[in-house]
Amino acid sequence: MAQATVTPLDGALLTQLREELRGEVVAPGDADYDAVRPIWNGAHDDRRPAVIARCTGAADVIAALRFAREHDLDVAVRGGAHSIAGFSTCDGGMVIDLSPMRTVDVDPEARTAWVGGGAVWADVDHETQAHGLATTGGLISTTGVAGFTLGGGIGWLMRKHGLACDNLIGADVVTADGRLVHASDEDDRDLLWGLRGGGGNFGIVTRFELQLHPVGPTVFAGAMFHPADRDAELLERFREWAPSAPDEITAFVDLTTCPPLPMIPAEWHGRKVAAFVALSVGPVDEGDGLVQPFRDLGEPIADLFGPMPYRTMQTLVDPLWPKGVHAYFKATNLARLDDRLIETLVPYHLEAPGPGCELHVHQMGGALGRVREGQTAFGERSMPFVLNAVAGWQDPTQADAHRTWARQAIGAVAGASTGRAYVNFLGDADDANILYGDQLYGRLRDLKDRLDPDNVFRLNQNVRPTTA
Repeated sequence: MAQATVTPLDGALLTQLREELRGEVVAPGDADYDAVRPIWNGAHDDRRPAVIARCTGAADVIAALRFAREHDLDVAVRGGAHSIAGFSTCDGGMVIDLSPMRTVDVDPEARTAWVGGGAVWADVDHETQAHGLATTGGLISTTGVAGFTLGGGIGWLMRKHGLACDNLIGADVVTADGRLVHASDEDDRDLLWGLRGGGGNFGIVTRFELQLHPVGPTVFAGAMFHPADRDAELLERFREWAPSAPDEITAFVDLTTCPPLPMIPAEWHGRKVAAFVALSVGPVDEGDGLVQPFRDLGEPIADLFGPMPYRTMQTLVDPLWPKGVHAYFKATNLARLDDRLIETLVPYHLEAPGPGCELHVHQMGGALGRVREGQTAFGERSMPFVLNAVAGWQDPTQADAHRTWARQAIGAVAGASTGRAYVNFLGDADDANILYGDQLYGRLRDLKDRLDPDNVFRLNQNVRPTTA
């Protein structure tokens, strides 16, 4: 892919910025620019920011933001850099890179953790599991805490303990005008409300305070693989099973291509399969009973369920999604998982353009539904399932085919959609009004008008201020 031409910043200006920051300032021409510049999603590897400010703390963030505003630079905020839509980088602007800020401080008695804005979920799990604690984190351990939490946070603990954003109880935030403020139930409750699902629209979070819960260290978890000719049967069983499943278990069905795992018979590697994937935080000895209905479908290709460390499940699919993979997601919230929808999805599985194409049907409910609609900025809670069309590839010439497949798969099930979508599963900049609905969007816009009337933070699923 062609690389953008970046107008270099004046050397004296860069010197000034370097003098103001404790962290590293990287610009085109620097020896480490091409090592620092790429984000996780290789589909956006053509982006070339004019400057990358690698911040070590809130003071660096304030200084970098001030510099960007004084010189009219677009601002991209990078935490874990997993942005599917590429919002954590930009062309010709400034990347405010929080990745050096990865400290995690756990209070075992209060069951809380203060987490730096650049931390990834592996950092959090490492510290919290030392105390038998956890909070809802990403399905890939290299995912950043920041974007994941601010967008909602669908993860393995969500049906028992809520979304990641439901466990956000405090945050330190640098606002568009360069102030460091604290959001909590006691300090700026409206801002805390907006951070719980409203994305990066309102400022740069330098520290998150997260609620923790007793989890593990051993849980019942794993995956079960069936041949693709059981796609429809597996989805039908999932539809029947999900409404009465206890909150302790969170699961999804994955219509995918069999990964080359040594515990799966080699003759199935690279062939289409249907997988049931789940984690239970309930008693480990009750796990087999929870997944038995999926064993009853017939002899699976591989049954990998059993007791395992929570951290093992958190890293299970990491090797399939390494840094540099080209990725695109398209998602929708489902009002139902009916026969017509299932009949529609199966051909998209079988005719996908590459082995990195997957259709995930996520089980929702449980703790999500016990939070009142509108109590947080997360857009919708009543949907029983979320569908995510996942596409990953390595050859850049395959981009159009993979993106088209994902978009067509989601478009084909529009009749069963609620009309909303989970913002973290979107590879395009979508209309935030549609994503959140009129009532939520109106409140989000009011908050945007107060905190970011100039729309400095616009590289996101953007809530546009009234004057923009």
